Amino acid sequence: MDIISQLQEQVNTIASIAFNAFGSLQRDAPPVRLSQNYPDPPPPPATNPAEDASNFPDQPKIMSAALVKAAKQFDALVAALPLAEGGEEAQLKRIAELQAENDAVGQELQWQLEASEKELKQVQELFREATDNCLNLKKPD
Repeated sequence: MDIISQLQEQVNTIASIAFNAFGSLQRDAPPVRLSQNYPDPPPPPATNPAEDASNFPDQPKIMSAALVKAAKQFDALVAALPLAEGGEEAQLKRIAELQAENDAVGQELQWQLEASEKELKQVQELFREATDNCLNLKKPD
């Protein structure tokens, strides 16, 4: 996989971790009293003891560690990108060279395609003649 695809994949990973972290925090955060004017929040519904809110304080640490790890991997991929050499003018010159090379190869492929199509027509004609000759042959009496 090329570096750009790896960067895209890492961005998707970071977005997924952030999405899951925010969703988990929203889902599992204990209710907070906004003001003294409001009544006390209702107690949380009874859940599975294995998913008790007691492990809630550890969740942000785990999720933030995963997010930091993914961000460091992204930074490492960015650092592995090749540096632009010579500035914009050199890049435009290189693009023009590559475009000219691409055009030349495209022209060569077009010539090969035309030659192949001519050869295919010749082979089809020869095949047609051969099948006609075979069909015109009569079995000996």
